[in-house]
Amino acid sequence: MVDVHPPTRRRRWFRWLLAMPFLFAAASILQVAVLRFVDPPFTAFMAIRQMEAWGEGEWKFRLAHDWRDLDQMAVSLPVSLVAAEDQNFAAHHGFDLAAIEKAQAHNKRMTARAEKRGRPATRLRGASTISQQVAKNLFLWQGQSRASRWARKGLEVWYTLLIETLWPKSRILEVYANVAEFGDGVYGGQAAAVRFFNKDAARLAPAESARLAAVLPAPRRYNAANPGPYVQRRARWIQRQVGQLGGKAYLESL
Repeated sequence: MVDVHPPTRRRRWFRWLLAMPFLFAAASILQVAVLRFVDPPFTAFMAIRQMEAWGEGEWKFRLAHDWRDLDQMAVSLPVSLVAAEDQNFAAHHGFDLAAIEKAQAHNKRMTARAEKRGRPATRLRGASTISQQVAKNLFLWQGQSRASRWARKGLEVWYTLLIETLWPKSRILEVYANVAEFGDGVYGGQAAAVRFFNKDAARLAPAESARLAAVLPAPRRYNAANPGPYVQRRARWIQRQVGQLGGKAYLESL
């Protein structure tokens, strides 16, 4: 008769370690699949911002967030977001390789010029797609250490692939329009429309939608209600791009 001994503690830990990647993969797939149909009440970025405020003693700080489905927003808002952030949104599968190459070339030039002047590089470009932004906002954190950045980037790639695989483009854009930060603690188009224009997102004018989209590179620096020269120029450019994308027809094509 064979004597079957129970696994040692070390073996059990080893099995758990081997199982963890598979458990994480299964849990994250389920997580993203559920959010295709269930509107997220908050995001990782929202939770982090609230904790930051409390950590700084701002006990009265409250996030502004009010979900609206895509058909409850002015058409100009989601199309303005595409025009400003990711004009290849309908065509790519989560990552815009051409935009990444252009951003890298631009940043290399800006860095070289800054080094010659003995100054830090400014006006650097990012190339994150709307799908990547959704992944970061919903699930990730902001960290400064090299290890943290690499871990975050790996998870961003994973969640972006899941989102692109499990959600239609219209859902990706709907979630982005509801979780993007348009001002300090102001998340989503509805909260931004109320905060900056004192109206519902469904009543936003094209120029107002363009101004909201124009502040997205730095929503805590720029103000859609009182735009400076940069935001005004960028908003006008966004409105022109919305026309070239096709406006309502573009949204319907998703």
